[in-house]
Amino acid sequence: MGKLLGIATRIKSKSPMDLHASALVSFEKGVLNDFRGRKLGGRRQVTVLSKEAWNIVCEEIGSDIAWTTRRANFFIEGIELKETTGRILKIGSLELEVTGELVPCNRMDEQFDGLTKILEKDWKGGVTCKVKKEGNANLNDEVVLIS
Repeated sequence: MGKLLGIATRIKSKSPMDLHASALVSFEKGVLNDFRGRKLGGRRQVTVLSKEAWNIVCEEIGSDIAWTTRRANFFIEGIELKETTGRILKIGSLELEVTGELVPCNRMDEQFDGLTKILEKDWKGGVTCKVKKEGNANLNDEVVLIS
């Protein structure tokens, strides 16, 4: 079992990430109407990053950078996300289907030089998900990976 450590959204492309203590996650809006979440039925409505993977990224890059640099919606600990496509992440009352690896774009190097290359290895950049069951997510919610 894991735990939800962070919730973040952005209102448009390239805008700063906003942190939240809780968030409604819906089919129509993703996480609190996040820029990427509004693609109904899309494979990338919600993005999830693990603390364990991010710690490795920070070690490799030689800097302790904020997890929001990755621009993911949820920051979790205690769950291995590598190769989990098709599995369900249950966060509080909500359920997300993992649709694949969150492949980094060149925007990551705009955030921190060399970040893209490091994120490309072993799913370190997290996963993309689509909403399977709407619900609320709150900091410190339990996170479970189920089939």
